Formats: sequence, C-alpha cells, structure tokens
Amino acid sequence: MASDLMEIDDSLYSRQRYVLGDSAMHQMAQSSVFLSGVGALGVEIAKNIALAGVKAVTLHDTKLCEAWDLGSNFFVRKEDVSSQRGRVEAVCPRVAELNPYVQVDTSSLPLDDNTELGFLRKYQCVILTEASLSLQKRVNKFCHAQQPPIRFISCDAYGICVRVFCDFGEAFEVSDPTGEEPKEIFIQSITQDNPGVVTCMDNHPHGLQTGQSVVFREVGGMVELNGSTRPVTVLSPHSFKIGDTSQLQPYTHGGFVVLVKTPKTFTFETLEQQLCDPQVLIPDFSKPEAPLQIHAAMLALDRFQEQHCRLPNIGCLQDAEALLKLTEEVNATLKNKAPVNAELVRCLSRTARGTLPPLAAAVGGIASQEVLKAITGKFAPLQQWFYLDTVELVGPLQSLAVEEFFPRGDRYDGLRACIGESMCLDLHKLRVFMVGCGAIGCEMLKNFALLGVGLAKSSGEVCITDPDLIEKSNLNRQFLFRPHHIQKPKSTTAAEATHDINPELRVEAHLNKVCPATENVYNDSFYSSLNIVVTALDNVEARRYVDSRCVSNQRPLLDSGTMGTKGHTEIIVPNLTESYNSHRDPPEEEIPFCTLKSFPSVIEHTIQWARDKFESAFVHKPSMYNSFWQMHPSAEVVLQRMQAGESLEGSFQVIKLLSRRPIQLEHCIAIARLKFEKYFKRKALQLLHSFPLETRLKDGSLFWQSPKRPPTPMEFDLKDPLHFSFIISTARLFAEIHNVPYSEKDLSEEVVTKVLSGLKIPEYRPSEKCIETDETAKKPDEIKMPLSSEEEREAIAQLEQAIATNKAKPEGLHMSPLQFEKDDDSNGHIDFVTSASSLRARMYSIELADRLKTKRIAGKIIPAIATATAAVAGLVALELIKVVGGYRLESFKNCFFNLAIPVVVLTEPAAVKQTLIRDNIYFSIWDCWTIFGHEDFTLSDFMNAVREKYGIEPSMVVHGVKMLYVPVMPGHSKRLKLTMQKLIKPSAERRYVDLTVSFAPESDGDEDLPGPPVRYYFSPDGKAP
Repeated sequence: MASDLMEIDDSLYSRQRYVLGDSAMHQMAQSSVFLSGVGALGVEIAKNIALAGVKAVTLHDTKLCEAWDLGSNFFVRKEDVSSQRGRVEAVCPRVAELNPYVQVDTSSLPLDDNTELGFLRKYQCVILTEASLSLQKRVNKFCHAQQPPIRFISCDAYGICVRVFCDFGEAFEVSDPTGEEPKEIFIQSITQDNPGVVTCMDNHPHGLQTGQSVVFREVGGMVELNGSTRPVTVLSPHSFKIGDTSQLQPYTHGGFVVLVKTPKTFTFETLEQQLCDPQVLIPDFSKPEAPLQIHAAMLALDRFQEQHCRLPNIGCLQDAEALLKLTEEVNATLKNKAPVNAELVRCLSRTARGTLPPLAAAVGGIASQEVLKAITGKFAPLQQWFYLDTVELVGPLQSLAVEEFFPRGDRYDGLRACIGESMCLDLHKLRVFMVGCGAIGCEMLKNFALLGVGLAKSSGEVCITDPDLIEKSNLNRQFLFRPHHIQKPKSTTAAEATHDINPELRVEAHLNKVCPATENVYNDSFYSSLNIVVTALDNVEARRYVDSRCVSNQRPLLDSGTMGTKGHTEIIVPNLTESYNSHRDPPEEEIPFCTLKSFPSVIEHTIQWARDKFESAFVHKPSMYNSFWQMHPSAEVVLQRMQAGESLEGSFQVIKLLSRRPIQLEHCIAIARLKFEKYFKRKALQLLHSFPLETRLKDGSLFWQSPKRPPTPMEFDLKDPLHFSFIISTARLFAEIHNVPYSEKDLSEEVVTKVLSGLKIPEYRPSEKCIETDETAKKPDEIKMPLSSEEEREAIAQLEQAIATNKAKPEGLHMSPLQFEKDDDSNGHIDFVTSASSLRARMYSIELADRLKTKRIAGKIIPAIATATAAVAGLVALELIKVVGGYRLESFKNCFFNLAIPVVVLTEPAAVKQTLIRDNIYFSIWDCWTIFGHEDFTLSDFMNAVREKYGIEPSMVVHGVKMLYVPVMPGHSKRLKLTMQKLIKPSAERRYVDLTVSFAPESDGDEDLPGPPVRYYFSPDGKAP
C-alpha cells in the first residue's frame, strides 16, 4: 500500500476521490500520523482520518476507561470500564476495523515536559488533544524546527468551548486552495485595445477574481491568445481585462477561457508566537469578538490548571471568579484583544469538566480536515486558530440549582455537567423520527447514543427508516457499517450498531421510503406521537416532502446536507422559523435537446448524451417491449389486428426490435459496429451536409462558431482502444438485454476482428430531414407519433417475416431491461458510457474526461467525505438540545461551511413571516384553521363556520386539484346546499381533509386573498365518519 504506484480502491474510496483527487489520496496513503488523547475529540479525529485512508496512525493515551467515557467516546464499552482497560487499548481495535488499509498502533508511554521527542520524526503530522499548554508549546516548537517541518495541530474541548490550532511550518505549499473544478467560460467578444476586455457569452457570470490567471483556447481571429495564460482584472460579473491586445489580430468569433490553478504558499507561526496576537477565523458575525474572548478565557483555563492541577469545580463560584480574574490578566497581555465576556467565562468555569459530544463531533470534523490538508497540501489550511462556543445552549440553564450539574457516576456525567439533569431526562424521553441512515444518519445515531436520546426506560424512541442496502462505497464514511454488512439493510444494521454504543437506546428500524405512498405508515397519528423529525437525506424532493408533513403536523425538523467539503444545517421550529419549503433554489439548468442531439460544446453534454443512449437502448426500449407483449398475448393476434387496420401504440418500435433481435453474440457485435457507424460517422456527415462549414446565419455570422463545434466524421479502426472498448461494451449490453449467452472469450480481439471482417457496412446517403437548432424545443415522444401508411405496411411485413422465421415464439417476446448501476465495475455500464462519451467528444474536438469523472457525472454522484458529515451531524445535534429546551429564536443557529477554504458561517434562522389577510387577521405557514362538521354539514355551513370562528368568509374552496366552490363557475352556487361528505367523498377511514381557501379582496378587480389551510373534520369528535 505504501508503494508510489499503489492503486486506489475505487470501490471503497470513490466518493472521497471526487473530493480530494488522486494525488492527495496517494499522499495520504504514504503518511503517518501521531494522535495523542482518545477522549471525545481524539476519537472523532481518529475515526475520520482512519476512514480517509492515511497509511498509519499511532493512538497515544495514558488514561483508563471510566463510566464517564461511555457518554463521550463511542468506541468505549461497559466491559472496558468494568475491566479497567486503558482507553487506547479499548479504542485501537475499533478504529482499526474502520479501514483495512490503515495500520493502527498504540502508545501509552508518558508524554510530558520531560519526554524525549525524537520519536515524532517518523510522523508527517502530530495532533495533540487533552494536552497541557506547556506540552503543546514544547511539541509544536520541536515540530516547527524539523526539516521539513512536521505539521502540528492541537485541539481542546472544555465544556462549551473548543479550539483548534494549526502550524504547518514557515512555507507550506498548497496545490489547490479551493478544490473547485475550473469551468469553461465561453467568449462573446475581445476588444483590440490596451487593455483588452473580454466579455462572456450570453452574459454568463465568469466567477473569476482579480489576480487569477486564465488560459485561452479555440479563439477565432485573435489566434495569438490560444494557449497563452493571462492574469485578469475583473470589471463586472460578465467581463474582465487581460492586458494589451492592441497588437494582436482582430477577434472574429468563438473561444473560451479556463481558470489556471496556481499553487499558493502559506506561512505559519508557532503556538508561542501566536498566543499574544492570534490569527483567528470568525464563524459567527453576530458576535465577531467571540473568538478573541474564547482565546483569552481558554488561555486563562490553561493557567488555572497549571496553578491548581485541576479544572474548576462544577458550580464553584470561587473557581469561577478566579478564572474571571485570570482571564482579565491574560487579556491585558494580548496585542489583539476584545472586552472580557464575563458570562462566557462563568459558563466555561461551570462546564469545563463536562463534555458536549456533538460539539466534539463538529470540531473533530473540522480538525480532521486540517489533518488531511497537512499531509496532502490540498485545500487552504486554517490560519491559525478556530474557536467555537455554545454559550447560547448553556446560558439559559445558569439559573438552575447547582446540584443539577453534579456527577452521578453514570455515562451521562460529562453531558450533565454542561446541560443539567432535567435536560438529560428530557433527552431520554424524546421520540425522534430520522429519515435516512447513510453518512449523516450514522453520525446522528452516534450523537443520539452519546446524548441518551430515546431511552427505552424513559418511554423514548428513535425510529429510523431507509430502504437502501449497504454497498462497499458506503464504508468510507458511514462508520457504523463494516465489510461483513455489505448487502444488508442500512437501517437495521445501523440500529444494531447504535445499540452497541448505548444499549439503553430504543431504536426501531424500518425499510420504507418516506413519500406519499407510505402515508398509511407515516400518517398524522404517527407524526403526532413524535417530538422531533431529523432528515439525513441526499435529495431536495424528499426533504421538501418531509418538510411539508412536519409543517402540517406542527413538528420541528432538523435538516442537514453535505457536498464534498461543503455542509449546511437548517433548524425548523413550529411558529418560530420559516420552513425548508419557504425558500427554493433555482432549478438546475437542463441541457437543451438540440445541444445534446447535435451541438455539444462541453464534456458534460457528451456524457449526458451517452447516458441517454444507455437509458433508451438498454432500459426504456426493453421495458416498452415487455409491456407491449404483456398487453398483447401473441404475435399472431397483433398481426391480425394490424391487418384489420387497428393502430396499436408502440407497435412500430416493438416490431422493429423483434425483427432485428440478435440470437448469437456475433449479431450483437455487428449491431455495435453499426451503432458506431451511425453515431460517430453518419451523424457528423449528415450535420455537415445540412450545415456546411461556411454556412452563415441571417446576420452574416458563421453558423459554426463557439459554442457550436463542427463535428469530424470518424473512420472505424479496431486497433484504436476507444473504438474496441465501444464495440465490446455495446455488444455485451445488447447480449444481456436480448438474453444471448456469451463468455469473455467470445469478446476477444481475435473473435471481434473475425466477425467484423465479414460485415458489410451500407453506404451513407445524406437525408434531407430537418435538424433541430431551437434551444427551447423539447424531445418528441416517438411512441405517441402517428404512423404513416408506409410505416404500417413495413411493420406488418416485418411481423409476418418474424412469425415465419420463428422469432416470435414466447421466449422471443421477452427482453431483460438493465438498471444503470454506476458502482459495479464488472457490469460494463460505465464502460459503455465512457467509450461512447469519449468518442463523441473526440468527434466534436472536446477535451475528453477520464473514466472517474465520467462515472461521477453520469452517475450523478455527490462527492462526500467523512469530515464534513461528522461536522454537520454534530452541529445539528447541538440544535436538537435547544429544541428540547424550548429556546427562543435568537438562540438557534443555522450553519453553512466549506472546510476547504476554510469558512464556517453561523446565522440565526429566518423568523416566520406573518401574512395579513385583511382586517388585522394574519396567518403564517404554521397556521391551520380547523372546522368540525357532521354527516349533514353542508358547504354553506362550512363557509359560515369559518366566518364565525375566524372573522372572515371564504370566497373560494378547493380540495387538492378539485374546485369545490368558485362563485363564477356555472352551477357552483347550487353546491352550497350539498353536504361536505357528498362533495368530497372521503374514504371510510378518512377523519379529515385539508382544504385550500381564499377570501374576497377589499376592492373589486384585485386578486383573491390567500389564507391558511382549513382542516375540515367530518365528525364533531374528529374521528372517522
């Protein structure tokens, strides 16, 4: 594994490869890390870097397992405590289990101010947690002085405060500071001037910054720019200056620029140098002084420990005042300072002996990303301190009796020291529903187990659901799963693993999707039994649905998501905040049909084209074929009906498939060769026939100019590996859908050459059919298009021929549709898409993408890494405690972060909007008016009931898509006398319906005024009628 040419196990690391890239992955696999301290923070870092795939990690710790560790270290078990095992002995085998490629060893030798530090020279990165400040300074000084420097990180978590410090040496080179993939920016015009100004095509924003450099490609006219790199000065979002172009030829058309990634060198100071004048990251702009305030308070805590050889006692006012005094002394020595925050210092004093597991998870994720940066040089490092506090969480608890926070000798002592016994009991009683058990789901379950959320003895419960099975690629970040769990359900496996961390938890696991089809399971009475809903999903639609169910059932929702090193959390609380559906991202831009079909300009277009070809040939057509023959029992019956003049939907396409159905592999190879001819030669010839290279538009400009690229017809060459790969992968997939048996030997170069040598390729004749150039045109539905009489005659003849040649026997009337599976490299799906996309890209002179990039785009793979997942789950779990405590809006924090840059931004959630109907009657998204009716309750009674109860009469009533009452609609006034039962026709078990109502405007001509949904119960007691 340590060799320079080691191969990356893509089946395990694929999602992470898309985040870090292969160079960084290779560097990690050759790096050794030393981690001291396996408490709450240390075990998080150990987990994350083992999952990431470093070569070796040494875990160092000198403490024994205590009951307290059970609530902060998810790799310590009850038997470890009772047998007085060393923490590092208990943790090591469980960390090693996470990744077979990582060598994990242990050390429990003393590491103190007298230890000889030479042993650290074999490590590329050293991380200290739970170490005294004097030891941190000593180890950092040693690491900084080495050549090359050993990258140094120290982390501390005391109650509500955490800090991370980084020192990667005086000249730390970063290959790629942002990790963003450079995009092609198409050019509209370039002025011949000093300085020359570039304007982007169609006013698309370029996203560049002054000082960056771009390289020019395919520029028409001003050809001297091609291949050259120029620094840019941004003028507007759509234009930038590139220096002198006055001596170049005039620009005529086309071209694009690509951002050039330039390495950047970062300079670090030692811990000693940084103490008085710290360089800090500001995560919460509502309190920009907080990092410096925490810096002073935590340095004072270091001093307190030096003086007293202990941490402040829980609730001891004397210790709190001593810490405050020390903080003021420390603050006076700082060059860069903020006023001392007495409330923060007192909260720190009270909680310093405690642990908030979610805070350790969040900061463990951030610190782990810094470890990966240290050993790979990928992404901009933290300079140099990160501080975070959760004073909003514990501030409201300070008035509680001090006994609330005292230890009781159990696993929750660390948590109790921070949030008190009453809040711990509230967490035990919680009933939580979590949707999704992937990467975020596993991390959330770990947090629930450490917090004691949903204990059986307290009538609490965590209900989880996920329909997916575990795949190998999940193991890289879904840390509750192991290789022997592959192909087992995620939810039941995660439930068992959570139970191992905390046997007191009650976890009920389901295998359902949460969607309209499962509303019989996740109905209103289910939601009303819950306290909180948590989403751990990877798509927007599912989030929107769960959000709508939470709003209609008045339940808090905690949402989070990640993409690579980016993460977000959103807290949704009834009657306090907006909901997830209150804001909508703009929809993803679809690639125009004509661009995909005829005018690709970037590699994404050719990959999508290849993916569409896969879907059409190997999924859609076989499925349509099977559906047709399920509806029509035999070919003879179909033939009779067509001869009688009947038009059968889909018959033309189905009969074409039947008549061309291959029986042997040789036929499949021949089909593949003809597909090559059609896609990569004839298509180009036809386009150039319809639009010769010199074609001009009405305004005189060239038809073939950027972003349109003229194609070059390709001559088939079996010796070209790309041509051969296309033939093999295409033939194989046709064999599979047509149930043609074959062996790998049948697809050897020798066999394929022999088959193709006897194949006659029909001569190309140009067609006069119209080629679509309108970017707004949609793809036509071929099945729905009427057949011409010639096509009908042709279909009848083909069917007669198929029956005569025994092709239409029952076994010939079934195909085997494929399901696109990106993660199985043996099935040939990605081979087909990669070869087809690459050939099309070559035909249009587009830069090719490798197999890895093609797989990501074709499979719509979301890049993912354990560091970001751990961070979002930790941040969400902190907010969960606030929801349980019934905190005010200003206490909650949403978060967006990008660990690559790094940036962390905490913001207050948006307050719920109140909408005025009229006459001082308001409603919000959380409002639902209720009316209780009975069997004879009429629509008129309903309207009167709304007016009497809420002071305003509806002017329109709608149920779903059905209009129950619209005054202007003919006959609707008669409906007022009809009963609600008759109008709505509810099913027997239906208790109520949600109706959409609107109200008459104050003045004629205005639009009707919206109102909240009105829940109409069919019976006075709200039970089913």
